[in-house]
Amino acid sequence: MLYLDHAAGGPVRREVLEAMAPFLTGRFGNPSSVHTVGEDVAGALEDARRRTATVLGMRAGDIVFTSGGTEANNLAIAGIALGARGRTPGHIVTTAVEHDSVLAVCRHLERIHGYEVDVLPVDAAGRVTPDAVTRAVRDDTAVVSVGYANNEVGTVQDVAAIARALPSVPLHVDAVQAAGWLPLSGTGASALSIAGHKIGAPQGIGVLGVRGRLPLEPVLHGGGQERGRRSGTQNVAGAVGLAVALELAERERHDAVARATAARDAFTARVLDTVSGARVTGDPDRRLPGLASFTFAATSGEAVLLELERRGIVTSSGSACAAGSDEPSHVLTAMGMHPDDARTAVRFSFDRTAPPDASALAAAVADAVSAVRSGS
Repeated sequence: MLYLDHAAGGPVRREVLEAMAPFLTGRFGNPSSVHTVGEDVAGALEDARRRTATVLGMRAGDIVFTSGGTEANNLAIAGIALGARGRTPGHIVTTAVEHDSVLAVCRHLERIHGYEVDVLPVDAAGRVTPDAVTRAVRDDTAVVSVGYANNEVGTVQDVAAIARALPSVPLHVDAVQAAGWLPLSGTGASALSIAGHKIGAPQGIGVLGVRGRLPLEPVLHGGGQERGRRSGTQNVAGAVGLAVALELAERERHDAVARATAARDAFTARVLDTVSGARVTGDPDRRLPGLASFTFAATSGEAVLLELERRGIVTSSGSACAAGSDEPSHVLTAMGMHPDDARTAVRFSFDRTAPPDASALAAAVADAVSAVRSGS
């Protein structure tokens, strides 16, 4: 089987598993306990916090470990908005191509707490300009949230330019898809979200980096862990694994980008040459190295996926969080695509270490699309 859905998640790396193992067996203490067993584990947690902060270009005190990217995004947007405004509803700015975990929490704040939300349109490549973001900001804007790299089409936003253009308004950057592919320090973000299962750490661990003394209202309440910002006994093994995975991804990033970019470009060129009606989605220049997304006219994306799996190739039609939905991708329709065309989308996302053979993969895609079109 050739697995090409790494944007949804991949296996735990051997180095990560080995680093985690002691905290799943002998070093099992609760880091909040005051005895020596707990203090030993608490020390490992703080070491993971420092190592994670270094990769993100932040301080150890800025790091909040979470259960994943969805919780990190919710904590960032709701926590910053409520922390800044208290009981007074304010204003939030985001874009129409964000992950569901961003758009859903914005809708929640709008519906339950009375916030006003501006969801900015994007162009046909999925881009939003710094100028469009700054024009949307108001005196009562509590937070701006813009994804670093889109999980469906791979378009990379110039978040550093957006951060520079913003007045004194916190910028949250969803960097879940960017981790391992793009620099995580120097974005200018006030808050930045990461998910471990995109970079070789296990599912169920993530991190929100929140700079300095930015007020952050907790979403989870209880024992006051994570400096009062996220209650709940910490996943120490996951935090240790995440720190190792981030370090490895950053160390290998330059070579991984070069390999994946070459494979992606060769694969894209072959698909466009051999599959009639194939169209690349997303920004042709500013895009993730390991992601190639297409629409295939006169097909169903789900049918193409089934044909590919029959040929031993596993991929997806977009976000795993929306898998099984009959609705067309909100990302593609926000980019101006007709819903019927959006339903033909297929996303290929590569591993950082071993991108696929471009020619063989393109030939399999051509065969699968042809089979769907012929009804065979």
